[in-house]
Amino acid sequence: MTALDDLMRRLLWLPDARSTFAVPVDRLHFFVITVTMIASTITGLLAFVFFFKYRERRPKQSTPVVVPSVKFEFVVIGVPLFFFLLWFVQGFKDYVWYTTPPKNATDVYVMAKKWMWKFSYGGDGPNAIGTLHVPANRPVRLLMTSRDVIHSFFVPDFRIKQDVLPGRYTETWFEATKPGRYQILCSQYCGTWHSQMWGEIVVMPGPEYDQWMIDQKRGLAARVDTGGDDGPSFHGSIVEYGKKIAMAQGCVKCHSLDGEPHIGPTWLDLYGKLEVLESGETVTVDEAYLTDSMIDPRGKIVKGYKPVMPTYKGRLAAPEAAALVEFIKSLRTQNLETVPSKEAIYESAKPAPRK
Repeated sequence: MTALDDLMRRLLWLPDARSTFAVPVDRLHFFVITVTMIASTITGLLAFVFFFKYRERRPKQSTPVVVPSVKFEFVVIGVPLFFFLLWFVQGFKDYVWYTTPPKNATDVYVMAKKWMWKFSYGGDGPNAIGTLHVPANRPVRLLMTSRDVIHSFFVPDFRIKQDVLPGRYTETWFEATKPGRYQILCSQYCGTWHSQMWGEIVVMPGPEYDQWMIDQKRGLAARVDTGGDDGPSFHGSIVEYGKKIAMAQGCVKCHSLDGEPHIGPTWLDLYGKLEVLESGETVTVDEAYLTDSMIDPRGKIVKGYKPVMPTYKGRLAAPEAAALVEFIKSLRTQNLETVPSKEAIYESAKPAPRK
């Protein structure tokens, strides 16, 4: 950041830039604003001068026919086009960067609900309502869904804003550059208390965040209890919770966990895989695809498999779907210890005894 950046922020009443993405966004903003203001000023001054220079000097004076030269038309059309293309190139470069989260990003699941933000850390991290702790100078990816209506996750200091939709996952990412506390707002009108749907991001120095995470994991109890209409709440590893959901919902009756072919695609090494669909299209298995497959399993059928999977829309709460996705992501060849034994799968598939 430069002194000129700070001056422009003060002139435009912008908050400080506290993420790696905020600086290029601000500079593009400043560039567009500056060019627009200069062009508007020149246009206004010329209009004022022409108002007097080309005023009607005698009654019923006819306007002379003006035939511009090719060079004049080239300049008038080419200069604005040059600046529009320049804005596009810079904006597109930043867009591609912003929509491509780093591979080493920390995953956090976000569930929006009237009128609160719920956070669940990937792996075996904790859960929180209203407050998200993140490390400074490390990328963080947010995988977001809504429990009810459309919300929008907005952090002015980070210059990030992303719609949060019911029934699907959207994602955004950021890398905070300075420890501190930053406000989360909902920028999509969502009902009576929309203006009070606040949250907070607490950015901590890296070592301090690592210690905080260790303390949080140490204090978690590995249990699942009732969490109301949002589905079961849980403490402990979200992967372990996802494993329990998979067993309870009978997912393992159709999806193998060891790579062997079954009724549905195996979950081992499924995440990140490029699948060929019945339509001939290809799709990358990511969080959005996995979530969509739970809600609308017949929307994208993998080639070679029959459309027999039932929909889990209304049967899985957002935290349960997020946990299932994390469990599937954990099923990699190099860490097969997360896979339940075949005896456990057999037991889960047995019908419950009649009372």
